[in-house]
Amino acid sequence: MPHAPEPYWRDQIELPTYSKLSHDTEVDVCIVGGGITGLTTAYLLVKEGVKVALLEADRILNGTTGHTTAKITAQHGLIYDELINHMGKDKAKLYYEANSEAKEFIKNHSQKLGIDCDMSEEDAYIYAVSDEYAKKVEKEYEAYQKLGITSEFVDSIPFDIKIKGAAVMKNQAQYHPLKYLTKLAQEITNGGGQIFESTTAVDIDKGPKPRVVTKDGQRVTCNTVVACSHFPFYDGNGFYFTRMYAKRSYILAVKPKNPFPGGMYYSADTPTRSLRFTPFNGEKLILVSGDGHKTGQGSSTSKHYKALEQFSEEVLGVESIPYRWSAQDLITLDKVPYVGAITDSKPNILVATGFRKWGMTNGTASALILRDTILNKDNPYKELYSPSRFYADPSIKKFIMTNADVAGHLIEGKVDIADKQIDDISKDEGAVVVVNGKRAGAYRDDVGTLHVVDTTCTHLGCEVEWNCGDRTWDCPCHGSRFSVKGDVIEGPALKPLKMVDLD
Repeated sequence: MPHAPEPYWRDQIELPTYSKLSHDTEVDVCIVGGGITGLTTAYLLVKEGVKVALLEADRILNGTTGHTTAKITAQHGLIYDELINHMGKDKAKLYYEANSEAKEFIKNHSQKLGIDCDMSEEDAYIYAVSDEYAKKVEKEYEAYQKLGITSEFVDSIPFDIKIKGAAVMKNQAQYHPLKYLTKLAQEITNGGGQIFESTTAVDIDKGPKPRVVTKDGQRVTCNTVVACSHFPFYDGNGFYFTRMYAKRSYILAVKPKNPFPGGMYYSADTPTRSLRFTPFNGEKLILVSGDGHKTGQGSSTSKHYKALEQFSEEVLGVESIPYRWSAQDLITLDKVPYVGAITDSKPNILVATGFRKWGMTNGTASALILRDTILNKDNPYKELYSPSRFYADPSIKKFIMTNADVAGHLIEGKVDIADKQIDDISKDEGAVVVVNGKRAGAYRDDVGTLHVVDTTCTHLGCEVEWNCGDRTWDCPCHGSRFSVKGDVIEGPALKPLKMVDLD
């Protein structure tokens, strides 16, 4: 399958570059993480005259934000009926309002700042193809009505897909996220804010004025730390590792044979399917995504791309697939992100995480909450998103299931039998092997060079699994991902996998 090494968004724009932090510094607020939440928070604070430094371990916009499908919508799958049942109508309405305000913020600021970011208003459809999910979609539509969401229920969508019904949330939007966010980055530095790339935060020296410690030893002294680094780089005594799990999904960018009618579409059934278009050289490129699974726990990951390709051929007709990539996000126990003070005892260490693949609005809503928290302003959504909440239904059950799953994979990996011998590894193939009686991971590249790593994740000791679709080593416990050479691609791991010496 032909594809570019970069997601479509990153391949179509020249991103600015920023220097590495090379000295100790002091600011009002230190933000860790250069995705939509970190950049939007920094932008908002700089506009308030706050002295800000933003640290990014790699390049800005290279993580989840750079791999999104970029729907700006408050339609987040089947969510509102569940929120009403578990949290009540008032909190469900707050969730909708927070994400709707975030949508308007993005639309208004793209106009205010004169950003040409391929913004278009689209209706968002969630549809069912089975009787089981038709009932769930009907309940979701009923929830829309209870919450006063502008919507309609339809019996068909403009594709060759036989559906049992769809709930339509009107007047949602889509855009090119990096065109929008690179302008925010420019506004940050123009306003006196500092952005540092290739600067990995590893710890916090706590106190009245906490200090963020970087991998190379530099320190950023500040009044407030904000962790927007996907999985928080600082966890607060293990709170987040036990209350979230990582999930991957896959995206194809398809040049279709058949015309695309507009709109954004999401299937309620499993495996999910998502459709939206983006302008591409005067035509429409269709982003087809879905086939999600827990990180490190899927079947052969190349099968997920093939499943999406087959779906694309059936629904759109495929002329070519110029891009493919995968994305990862974190899901909380009750599906609402954690935003605010990491614990009640650490009010000057804030966090934003767990966006459940809906980071365009949830990330922006988080930034608005973080700004108001830092400036001691009221925010109507602060309590809803607070990390200190812990609802008994369904959180207790999911807490037990999530951690039992982690424990199971921790044990399973230790007794796992190797897939192959090293000599059996072909070019562009990876597998678990045994080296000197110990579990290891081997990958032979296109020129025949063998890369062998210790498969023990450097986070909490689970055993990583081979991801053949993306050619990475993925941890099934907390979602850390590593390159074939062992380098960290995604946290929470901070240290690379050890290389194994074959001599």
